[in-house]
Amino acid sequence: MTLHRAYVLLAAFYSLLILIGVIAVLAGGGTLLALPLLVLGAMGVTGLWGYILNKGFMSPRMWRPFACLLGVAAVLQLFLVFAASPSGVEITWLLTSAIFSLLLVIILYRYGNRDQALWATPEELEGGMVLGKLLEAQREMTVEKQDEDRQATVRVQKAGNEYRASVVRQREAEVERFEERFTCPATLAFFIEKFTCISVRDFADKYAGGDTSPA
Repeated sequence: MTLHRAYVLLAAFYSLLILIGVIAVLAGGGTLLALPLLVLGAMGVTGLWGYILNKGFMSPRMWRPFACLLGVAAVLQLFLVFAASPSGVEITWLLTSAIFSLLLVIILYRYGNRDQALWATPEELEGGMVLGKLLEAQREMTVEKQDEDRQATVRVQKAGNEYRASVVRQREAEVERFEERFTCPATLAFFIEKFTCISVRDFADKYAGGDTSPA
Protein backbone atom coordinates (compact mmCIF):
# COMPACT_ATOMS: atom_id res chain seq x y z
CA MET A 1 0.00 0.00 0.00
CA THR A 2 1.36 3.41 -0.98
CA LEU A 3 1.46 6.32 1.45
CA HIS A 4 -1.02 8.28 -0.67
CA ARG A 5 -3.51 5.41 -0.63
CA ALA A 6 -3.10 5.10 3.14
CA TYR A 7 -3.91 8.81 3.52
CA VAL A 8 -6.98 8.42 1.28
CA LEU A 9 -8.22 5.53 3.41
CA LEU A 10 -7.56 7.59 6.55
CA ALA A 11 -9.56 10.53 5.17
CA ALA A 12 -12.38 8.20 4.14
CA PHE A 13 -12.42 6.70 7.66
CA TYR A 14 -12.52 10.16 9.26
CA SER A 15 -15.32 11.19 6.89
CA LEU A 16 -17.24 8.07 7.91
CA LEU A 17 -16.79 8.97 11.58
CA ILE A 18 -18.31 12.39 10.94
CA LEU A 19 -21.24 10.79 9.10
CA ILE A 20 -21.79 8.32 11.96
CA GLY A 21 -21.70 11.23 14.41
CA VAL A 22 -24.32 13.15 12.44
CA ILE A 23 -26.55 10.06 12.31
CA ALA A 24 -26.10 9.55 16.06
CA VAL A 25 -27.14 13.14 16.77
CA LEU A 26 -30.20 12.87 14.51
CA ALA A 27 -31.12 9.61 16.24
CA GLY A 28 -31.00 11.29 19.64
CA GLY A 29 -27.69 9.84 20.76
CA GLY A 30 -25.81 13.12 20.97
CA THR A 31 -24.91 15.41 23.86
CA LEU A 32 -24.41 19.15 24.25
CA LEU A 33 -20.80 18.63 23.17
CA ALA A 34 -21.72 16.67 20.05
CA LEU A 35 -22.49 19.59 17.72
CA PRO A 36 -19.28 21.62 18.32
CA LEU A 37 -17.21 18.44 18.14
CA LEU A 38 -18.80 17.54 14.81
CA VAL A 39 -18.16 21.03 13.46
CA LEU A 40 -14.49 20.87 14.46
CA GLY A 41 -14.23 17.38 13.03
CA ALA A 42 -15.81 18.38 9.72
CA MET A 43 -13.39 21.30 9.39
CA GLY A 44 -10.48 19.01 10.17
CA VAL A 45 -11.58 16.44 7.59
CA THR A 46 -11.91 19.20 4.98
CA GLY A 47 -8.29 20.17 5.59
CA LEU A 48 -7.23 16.52 5.55
CA TRP A 49 -8.78 16.02 2.10
CA GLY A 50 -7.12 19.21 0.90
CA TYR A 51 -3.74 17.93 2.10
CA ILE A 52 -4.22 14.57 0.40
CA LEU A 53 -5.56 15.98 -2.87
CA ASN A 54 -2.93 18.74 -2.92
CA LYS A 55 -5.65 21.40 -3.14
CA GLY A 56 -5.89 24.66 -1.24
CA PHE A 57 -9.18 24.94 0.63
CA MET A 58 -10.06 28.24 2.29
CA SER A 59 -6.94 30.19 3.36
CA PRO A 60 -3.52 28.91 4.48
CA ARG A 61 -3.60 31.47 7.29
CA MET A 62 -6.39 29.65 9.11
CA TRP A 63 -5.09 26.08 9.16
CA ARG A 64 -2.17 26.38 11.58
CA PRO A 65 -4.22 28.31 14.16
CA PHE A 66 -7.00 25.78 13.64
CA ALA A 67 -4.54 22.91 14.19
CA CYS A 68 -3.44 24.53 17.45
CA LEU A 69 -7.08 24.98 18.46
CA LEU A 70 -7.74 21.34 17.68
CA GLY A 71 -4.78 20.30 19.81
CA VAL A 72 -5.94 22.40 22.76
CA ALA A 73 -9.46 21.02 22.38
CA ALA A 74 -8.13 17.44 22.40
CA VAL A 75 -6.18 18.04 25.62
CA LEU A 76 -9.23 19.68 27.21
CA GLN A 77 -11.43 16.74 26.23
CA LEU A 78 -9.01 14.26 27.79
CA PHE A 79 -8.96 16.40 30.93
CA LEU A 80 -12.76 16.35 31.09
CA VAL A 81 -12.80 12.56 30.77
CA PHE A 82 -10.74 12.15 33.93
CA ALA A 83 -11.79 15.23 35.92
CA ALA A 84 -15.46 15.91 35.20
CA SER A 85 -17.07 12.46 35.64
CA PRO A 86 -19.01 12.56 32.35
CA SER A 87 -21.68 10.05 31.43
CA GLY A 88 -20.94 7.01 29.29
CA VAL A 89 -22.21 8.67 26.13
CA GLU A 90 -20.18 11.80 26.84
CA ILE A 91 -17.03 9.74 27.46
CA THR A 92 -17.49 8.06 24.08
CA TRP A 93 -17.80 11.41 22.29
CA LEU A 94 -14.88 12.98 24.17
CA LEU A 95 -12.46 10.09 23.76
CA THR A 96 -13.30 9.51 20.10
CA SER A 97 -12.89 13.19 19.26
CA ALA A 98 -9.67 13.62 21.26
CA ILE A 99 -7.92 10.51 19.95
CA PHE A 100 -8.69 11.12 16.30
CA SER A 101 -7.86 14.83 16.57
CA LEU A 102 -4.22 14.23 17.47
CA LEU A 103 -3.17 12.98 14.03
CA LEU A 104 -5.16 15.77 12.37
CA VAL A 105 -3.20 18.35 14.36
CA ILE A 106 0.08 17.27 12.72
CA ILE A 107 -1.36 17.01 9.21
CA LEU A 108 -3.25 20.32 9.34
CA TYR A 109 -0.19 22.13 10.70
CA ARG A 110 1.75 20.95 7.64
CA TYR A 111 -1.17 21.81 5.38
CA GLY A 112 -1.16 25.40 6.66
CA ASN A 113 2.39 26.02 5.47
CA ARG A 114 2.07 28.82 2.87
CA ASP A 115 5.33 27.79 1.20
CA GLN A 116 3.69 25.15 -1.01
CA ALA A 117 2.61 25.16 -4.65
CA LEU A 118 -0.92 24.11 -3.67
CA TRP A 119 -1.58 27.61 -2.26
CA ALA A 120 -0.21 29.43 -5.29
CA THR A 121 -2.34 31.08 -7.97
CA PRO A 122 -1.67 30.27 -11.65
CA GLU A 123 0.10 33.63 -11.95
CA GLU A 124 2.33 32.84 -8.97
CA LEU A 125 3.13 29.40 -10.37
CA GLU A 126 4.14 30.94 -13.68
CA GLY A 127 6.17 33.63 -11.92
CA GLY A 128 7.90 30.93 -9.87
CA MET A 129 8.82 29.05 -13.05
CA VAL A 130 10.30 32.24 -14.51
CA LEU A 131 12.37 32.95 -11.39
CA GLY A 132 13.49 29.33 -11.17
CA LYS A 133 14.63 29.38 -14.79
CA LEU A 134 16.52 32.65 -14.31
CA LEU A 135 18.24 31.36 -11.18
CA GLU A 136 19.50 28.34 -13.09
CA ALA A 137 21.58 30.74 -15.19
CA GLN A 138 22.28 33.37 -12.49
CA ARG A 139 23.49 32.49 -9.01
CA GLU A 140 22.18 35.79 -7.73
CA MET A 141 19.89 38.50 -9.09
CA THR A 142 19.26 42.02 -7.83
CA VAL A 143 16.61 44.50 -8.94
CA GLU A 144 16.12 48.03 -7.67
CA LYS A 145 12.99 50.03 -8.46
CA GLN A 146 11.49 53.40 -7.66
CA ASP A 147 7.69 53.63 -7.76
CA GLU A 148 6.25 57.05 -6.83
CA ASP A 149 7.08 57.47 -3.12
CA ARG A 150 8.31 53.88 -2.70
CA GLN A 151 11.69 52.38 -3.42
CA ALA A 152 12.76 48.77 -3.10
CA THR A 153 15.78 46.60 -3.71
CA VAL A 154 15.37 42.83 -3.89
CA ARG A 155 18.23 40.34 -4.10
CA VAL A 156 17.32 36.72 -4.75
CA GLN A 157 19.54 33.67 -4.84
CA LYS A 158 19.25 29.91 -4.77
CA ALA A 159 21.24 27.80 -2.34
CA GLY A 160 20.62 24.10 -2.81
CA ASN A 161 16.85 23.62 -2.79
CA GLU A 162 16.23 26.88 -0.97
CA TYR A 163 15.39 30.30 -2.37
CA ARG A 164 16.43 33.42 -0.46
CA ALA A 165 15.07 36.91 -0.87
CA SER A 166 16.74 39.90 0.78
CA VAL A 167 14.63 43.05 0.70
CA VAL A 168 15.33 46.70 1.39
CA ARG A 169 12.21 48.88 1.32
CA GLN A 170 12.11 52.62 1.67
CA ARG A 171 9.16 54.98 1.95
CA GLU A 172 10.14 58.59 2.56
CA ALA A 173 12.65 58.44 5.45
CA GLU A 174 11.65 54.98 6.68
CA VAL A 175 13.89 52.07 5.67
CA GLU A 176 13.13 48.39 6.27
CA ARG A 177 15.46 45.44 5.76
CA PHE A 178 14.39 41.80 5.99
CA GLU A 179 15.12 38.39 4.52
CA GLU A 180 12.92 35.36 3.87
CA ARG A 181 13.63 31.82 2.70
CA PHE A 182 11.39 29.55 0.66
CA THR A 183 11.42 26.07 -0.83
CA CYS A 184 8.75 26.79 -3.46
CA PRO A 185 9.60 29.31 -6.22
CA ALA A 186 5.93 30.25 -6.57
CA THR A 187 5.99 31.46 -2.96
CA LEU A 188 9.07 33.51 -3.77
CA ALA A 189 7.17 35.16 -6.64
CA PHE A 190 4.21 35.82 -4.32
CA PHE A 191 6.48 37.33 -1.66
CA ILE A 192 8.27 39.70 -4.04
CA GLU A 193 5.11 41.05 -5.62
CA LYS A 194 3.15 41.18 -2.35
CA PHE A 195 5.68 43.02 -0.22
CA THR A 196 7.59 45.18 -2.71
CA CYS A 197 6.91 47.35 -5.73
CA ILE A 198 9.02 44.95 -7.82
CA SER A 199 7.50 42.27 -10.05
CA VAL A 200 8.75 39.05 -11.61
CA ARG A 201 8.69 40.84 -14.97
CA ASP A 202 11.27 43.32 -13.63
CA PHE A 203 13.65 40.41 -13.06
CA ALA A 204 12.87 38.97 -16.50
CA ASP A 205 13.40 42.35 -18.19
CA LYS A 206 16.81 42.71 -16.59
CA TYR A 207 18.13 39.17 -16.80
CA ALA A 208 16.27 37.59 -19.74
CA GLY A 209 15.44 40.46 -22.05
CA GLY A 210 11.75 40.46 -21.08
CA ASP A 211 11.16 36.78 -21.93
CA THR A 212 8.76 35.66 -19.20
CA SER A 213 7.52 32.51 -20.86
CA PRO A 214 8.04 29.45 -18.67
CA ALA A 215 10.12 26.59 -20.05
